[in-house]
Amino acid sequence: MDLQGSAVVQVVLEGIPLPATKAELVEYARRQDGDADHKLESLPDKEYRSLDEVGEALTPVQPARSAPHAEVPHEESDAPPGGEAYLDPNPKPSAVRHDAPPWNPPQKALEQQTKTQQEQKQRQDEELPG
Repeated sequence: MDLQGSAVVQVVLEGIPLPATKAELVEYARRQDGDADHKLESLPDKEYRSLDEVGEALTPVQPARSAPHAEVPHEESDAPPGGEAYLDPNPKPSAVRHDAPPWNPPQKALEQQTKTQQEQKQRQDEELPG
């Protein structure tokens, strides 16, 4: 059944006391609309707690629930990323280690950022009357 047909059946079933069995749904639909009861014949024989559950049984739209495959964790292969700093509970934010090579791009970026911030502060101090 298509989504539109499923929605029509759900509208026909508005007002039925839930939870309801398949037989109760078919009987209620027969009293409301002579065609809707035939569409409900394909339902699995169980108790339905909501009209959404009926709609899902008629035309599944939700992805199937499958248990995720849990992989066994691998043993650590080497030191943690960042070395000893990884274990430091109070690291300095945005700090580059003192032993970082001068060609290190983060070091250059931090130096440029610091220089730009100092220039901006100097311009602000000159423009704002004290």
